[in-house]
Amino acid sequence: MIKDELEKLISDKAALVGVIGLGYVGLPLIVEFSLKGFNTIGFEVDVKKANEINAGRSYIVDVTSDNVKECVENGRLKATTDFSKLGLCDAIIICVPTPLRKTKDPDMSYILTAGGEIQKYMRRGQLIILESTTYPGTTDEVLQPMFEKKGFKLDEDFLLAFSPERVDPGNPQFQTHNIPKVVGGVSDDSTDVAAMLYGQIVGQVYPVSSARVAEAAKLWENTFRAINIGMANEMAKLCNALGIDTWEVVGAAATKPFGFMPFYPGPGIGGHCIPLDPHYLSWKARQHGFDSKFISLAEQVNSNMPAYVVELASTALNERKKAVNGSKILILGVAYKKDIDDMRESPALSIIDLLRADGADVYYHDPFVAEVTFDHAYTIGDGEPLYNKELTDDLIKQSDCVIICTEHSDVDYGRVCQLASLIVDTRNALTLEIRNGSKAKVVRL
Repeated sequence: MIKDELEKLISDKAALVGVIGLGYVGLPLIVEFSLKGFNTIGFEVDVKKANEINAGRSYIVDVTSDNVKECVENGRLKATTDFSKLGLCDAIIICVPTPLRKTKDPDMSYILTAGGEIQKYMRRGQLIILESTTYPGTTDEVLQPMFEKKGFKLDEDFLLAFSPERVDPGNPQFQTHNIPKVVGGVSDDSTDVAAMLYGQIVGQVYPVSSARVAEAAKLWENTFRAINIGMANEMAKLCNALGIDTWEVVGAAATKPFGFMPFYPGPGIGGHCIPLDPHYLSWKARQHGFDSKFISLAEQVNSNMPAYVVELASTALNERKKAVNGSKILILGVAYKKDIDDMRESPALSIIDLLRADGADVYYHDPFVAEVTFDHAYTIGDGEPLYNKELTDDLIKQSDCVIICTEHSDVDYGRVCQLASLIVDTRNALTLEIRNGSKAKVVRL
């Protein structure tokens, strides 16, 4: 039986593990397998990424170059753009992006492309696992028919499962090896073998009854966050209208030891998961005639936050008899979260575009991001690329307004408060001590 064959290969660490997509999900995953003694092949369409890995260099903040180099030098990790080598792999894990179309519908093109490459080169005796976040039903409705079309039968010739990625870039506490792994197969054998495979690299595996349950669990996790962040953002607007300190309210509520979990407001939501995943659930709900109202309302609130931040800055400038048009505005942080370089769906990009559309002279400082190009921004304004500026005293002093969009740890906020005239703090980056000693006017979300 294929189950017995694969379980023996896994237990002997003789299984060759292939990972399609070496980004924030795929690279940490393949390095974990390599470090645990498995031979691995990483598949990439980006030649530069493949070359970097083969040279022993990491381009992901959560993966050290030392670990990549160790895996490459001991022969357990190779990266390639040659997808024909998929036929050599005993286990194939798909870690490709799942973006949205402009219509907010799921863009399945990356999954379909990866599935097509597997279909082209697959052989009997392979375990295939999808990790890319997607709507419930993708694994058995989309991938399974592709592989069966080649004449292979589930459980007899191949196994198929879904296991949602749970990567949190820049989180030093929780990484691949110590985050529980949910696994759901299209069949019982698929669940068992996939769970056994992940059990080689993570401390806890949580099997579920089907791939659809695993797919839905991932969307529930991120939709939960999106809705609660939306509530926090709406509460921030209400607190501002009432003249109450939003962050003090959250801190007070968080002292309750039961029945409350703190979520915090911000300039919007970013990253590849929270802004996108709820739309996958909404889309699937619409296919079944269900209107997911909570999800839609949260998306509206969160997507309007960049405009609200610009409104706060505009109002503060008006109080100083200045217009946004012609003002010099410094953005501190353009990555979507602190201490990483990931700009995907970053609300800072929308804020930049809205300000430039209003005629502001916008520049930014981010120790992790060297350039913001056409591809990254919505370009409501002039669309010209922006380049990271050194955070000099003169840069801060000459700014009519400083907007803190991302609270990177390397920034000296005390110095910013001493030199700036006006600051809009969207992340509660300025502590009470810093604010009390500030020479700047500070507007907080």
